[in-house]
Amino acid sequence: MDIISDMLNILRERGGSIKPTHLMYKANLSHKQMKGYLDELVKKNLIQPSVPGRDSKITITKKGIEFNLKYLQMKDLEKTFGL
Repeated sequence: MDIISDMLNILRERGGSIKPTHLMYKANLSHKQMKGYLDELVKKNLIQPSVPGRDSKITITKKGIEFNLKYLQMKDLEKTFGL
């Protein structure tokens, strides 16, 4: 969950979209790891890939933003109560 949250945070910080290789480096993932996470995030409609090609980008969806914000709130709550 933390890796997914990190990936979604990177997307939000970059204005909502980023090239796949940049996301891979920023999230410190191998290509194989990132592909697995991206496939799952697309299935859950948290991100949306653009058409593959030279300028392909990954874009966070509204659902992805909402999910990430709720997850961050839960992490803050966890820290507050020392869980």
